Amino acid sequence: MNIAIIGGGAAGFFSAIAAKENYPDAKVIIFEKSHKLLSKVKISGGGRCNVTNNCSSISELCKAYPRGGKKLKKAFKIFNTRHTIEWFESRNVPLVIQDDNCIFPKSQDSQSIIDCFLKETERLNIEIELGMPIKSIQQADDQLQLNFQNEETPTRLFHNVIVATGGSPKRKGLEWLEALNHHIEEPVPSLFTFNMPTESISELMGIVVENASVNIQGTKLKSQGPLLITHWGMSGPAILKLSSFGARILSEMGYNFKIQVNWVNESNNEIILDTLHTLVQEHAKKKVSNIRPYFLPERLWLFLLKKLEIPLDKKWNELGKKSLNKLVNALSNDIYEVKGQTKFRDEFVTCGGVSLQSVDFNTMQSKTCKNLYFAGEVLDIDAITGGFNFQAAWTTGFIAGKLLD
Repeated sequence: MNIAIIGGGAAGFFSAIAAKENYPDAKVIIFEKSHKLLSKVKISGGGRCNVTNNCSSISELCKAYPRGGKKLKKAFKIFNTRHTIEWFESRNVPLVIQDDNCIFPKSQDSQSIIDCFLKETERLNIEIELGMPIKSIQQADDQLQLNFQNEETPTRLFHNVIVATGGSPKRKGLEWLEALNHHIEEPVPSLFTFNMPTESISELMGIVVENASVNIQGTKLKSQGPLLITHWGMSGPAILKLSSFGARILSEMGYNFKIQVNWVNESNNEIILDTLHTLVQEHAKKKVSNIRPYFLPERLWLFLLKKLEIPLDKKWNELGKKSLNKLVNALSNDIYEVKGQTKFRDEFVTCGGVSLQSVDFNTMQSKTCKNLYFAGEVLDIDAITGGFNFQAAWTTGFIAGKLLD
């Protein structure tokens, strides 16, 4: 029995290891188009590799996936975050859970994950061939024929093939799979930061507001969480979550839109106004620049005051009704213009790929090509940050590796 894995990334290695463990007598070969293995694993999580999330509830876990959550619900019953933790720790990769539930190797180094995969492939005698991009797949009786882009490379026959090539930023990169009658969902970027070239707030680069809420004007898209101001605009979990859930909508908008930022994550303006009135009473003679509501970062508070043209040396008891209302609006509904998106280096993800309707999620087998399986981001599955994208790779790779009809 010969098994081919197309793709030397996270899902590729995981499915290869699963296949070899399920079929120890099979010859398993990983074909990687480039000359680098596990390159995304290497840089993910700032070089630390956020392998999974501590979320143990399957229903909650599925909510982290704008695309694929419903289909993954059954798959997570087979292999979920608990299984991932056990898998790595049983292979001498101890893990640690952060306060935000993100799980990293204890070494805080993605190389620990890479070394684990390479050690497992060596132990199991899984072959790896680099610089082997696939041109097409053809059915040949009861086997699958791999045709390589390098026409001098001989075609190869395999009993089973698992496609784990990762996300393709362009539809052209998926045409070889479309040729096998798979429906392709148009790929667009997900998990990107917001460019704000005309907004002066970028002068506050480095500031983090721990619990902001953000929504996109003209849509129902809204998220909350930490927001990071960068030299190009805004990032952080609140922004990245918006870009993930709004991937298709924002693409249709040409990445030109306005966001409304609620810096204090309080939807009731009357409560915000009451908070400001309390400051007026308790700090009447103090300068507005010296007393910050909701413990906002100092530079952000001064920025908002200047934006509203409120003198920094003005006393709290000198603020009239008009100024207080302007402050309420700035705290709860601060508007910024976004023009473009920037790929988030550590977590770059593509929305789109092989339609989930083309795959049997009980086995990850293609519905149109027998003995062809899928794993990872080549599928129309993607998630917010926090280890969820890797978890989808482990889950689909584990199931694909069973190779069950």
